[in-house]
Amino acid sequence: MNILICLSNVPDTTTKIKLVDDNKNYEKTGIQWIINPWDELALTRALELKENADAKVEKVTVITLGGKEAEPTIRKALAIGADDAIRIDAEPQDAFFVASQLAEVIKKNMYDLILCGIESSDYNGSAVGGMLAELLDIPSVSAVSMININGGEISINREIDGGKEMVSVPAPLVTVVQKGIAKEPRIASMRGIMMAKTKPLNVVPAAPVESLTEYAGFELPKPKAACKMVSPDNVKELVDLLHNEAKVI
Repeated sequence: MNILICLSNVPDTTTKIKLVDDNKNYEKTGIQWIINPWDELALTRALELKENADAKVEKVTVITLGGKEAEPTIRKALAIGADDAIRIDAEPQDAFFVASQLAEVIKKNMYDLILCGIESSDYNGSAVGGMLAELLDIPSVSAVSMININGGEISINREIDGGKEMVSVPAPLVTVVQKGIAKEPRIASMRGIMMAKTKPLNVVPAAPVESLTEYAGFELPKPKAACKMVSPDNVKELVDLLHNEAKVI
């Protein structure tokens, strides 16, 4: 069984974003890029499955969309333990564009299990996984919190209102994973970092796909108001501020 992890190359969540081009783009210079946290947990679970002899996982591959600047992030995934990687040479645009580019590559070499994080930490669209399954015409399962493979059978736990649902789905399929898929992201060892330099990273050209979305502009959140200190003895003032200013009571 072969597993594919769809990775997003995203800015570190502590990065300060500067808008440019009349607020239609953001300045990429100086940004620290990381593996999307949800995708990093998906990769961790895939590696755990590979280490389980009963799962019979032969290879774990990662795939991402991006220019050459995305390769350090891909190499980090290889250092963590992925066997090989694919970079589609195109700048990510909207969810349809990303899903279509992924689908065109995957169709040429179908994988048994495809893992997508529930969302990326930059745009938070939560759409690529479902679109990818439709474009590949294979089943998909969302809200996945656990995946197990035993003798080629894939069993999945997913979160539903009021509890959990356990399902068994034949391969190939797309799973959209969320909290619980792995406890903590795996950290690359020094040996893994050295081995990553020799692992295959295949660059493929982009498919002729048009984006269906145009971003009219971005807006930074308004700065938070200054903190107001209230004496612990002045309960009346505190209640007045909570009621009339914060409007929380």
